Amino acid sequence: MQNRITELFNIEYPLIQAGMIWASGWKLASAVSNAGGLGIIGAGSMYPEVLREHILKCKKATNKPFGVNVPMLYPDVEKIMKIIIKEEVKIVFTSAGNPKTWTNHLQAHGIKVVHVVSSVKFALKSQEAGVDAVVAEGFEAGGHNGRDETTTLTLIPMVKEQLEIPLIAAGGIASGRGMLAAMVLGADAVQIGSRFVASNEASSHQSFKDLVVQAKEGDTQLTLKELAPVRLLKNKFFEDVQELYQQAPSKEDLIELLGRARAKKGMFEGDLVEGELEIGQIAGLIHDIKSAAQIVEDIISEFETAKKEINLL
Repeated sequence: MQNRITELFNIEYPLIQAGMIWASGWKLASAVSNAGGLGIIGAGSMYPEVLREHILKCKKATNKPFGVNVPMLYPDVEKIMKIIIKEEVKIVFTSAGNPKTWTNHLQAHGIKVVHVVSSVKFALKSQEAGVDAVVAEGFEAGGHNGRDETTTLTLIPMVKEQLEIPLIAAGGIASGRGMLAAMVLGADAVQIGSRFVASNEASSHQSFKDLVVQAKEGDTQLTLKELAPVRLLKNKFFEDVQELYQQAPSKEDLIELLGRARAKKGMFEGDLVEGELEIGQIAGLIHDIKSAAQIVEDIISEFETAKKEINLL
C-alpha cells in the first residue's frame, strides 16, 4: 500500500496513530510502528526528561520509524526540541502554533515535519512554511479542536483542492471504512486517535478506556471555545462548564473553573467525575479494548474489504 505518505515515513500502511496527551506513550507508539503504521509519542503531557525516557524506550521496543507530537503552546518547547534532535527522532508532528517557528530548524537536522491544522487557511500557511505534510483535522476529533467547526467530510476535499504536499486526514476515523472514505476524499493517509485510546498499550487510565467503550452517539460535545476548543465526554465537570455558561461567564471565570491538570485528572488518573475527558465523536463506534496491533490489522483488513466492495459497484 505505497503512496506519498508511506514513502515519506518509510512505513507499510498510510495509518498514523495520533500523539494524544496522557494516552500516547512509548508502549503505544512502538506497538503501532511494529504493526506497520506510524506510532507517535505525545509530548504534550510530558516534561522534557520524561519525553527523553519515552524516546529511548521506544527505540528499544521498535526498529521501525516513529515520531513525536509537539503542541507548540506548551512550556519547555525549546528543551523538548533539543531532546528530539539529540535523540535523532526522524519525524515530528507540530500543532497549536506557527509552523514557521520550528520547521526549518528541524528539517536542517534531517527531521520530517508535519503540522496539524483545522482549516484550508492554515493548511496553506503550513505549506508555505515548508512542512513535509499536513494533518487536516475535522470538527469530529477529540481533544483540542478548530473553532470553525468544519467537519472532516468537507475539510479534506477543500484542503486537497489547494494543497500540493501530502495530506493526512483526521477526525472521526476509527475503522477501515472510515480510512477508505478519507482517502477517496483526497487524503494520502489517516491519523487515528480515539480508537487507539481504547487499546491495551495506551497509557490512559483503564476507567477512562472503559468509559470510551461505553460511549454512545451524542455523549461528546465541543466546549470552552473561548479558551481552546476541546471535545469532551459529558460528565460532572462538563455539566459544571455548561452551568457556568448560563451565567455569561468571562474568560477568567472559565479559566478558574478549569483549574490545573484537569485533563491529567480525568484521562490519566481516572477521575471520571471531575476530570476532563477528551475523546472524539467516533467513540460511539468503539466497542472494545484491543491490542494496538490488532486495531491496525482490523483497520487495514476492513479497508481492503471495503475497497473490493466498491470495485464491485
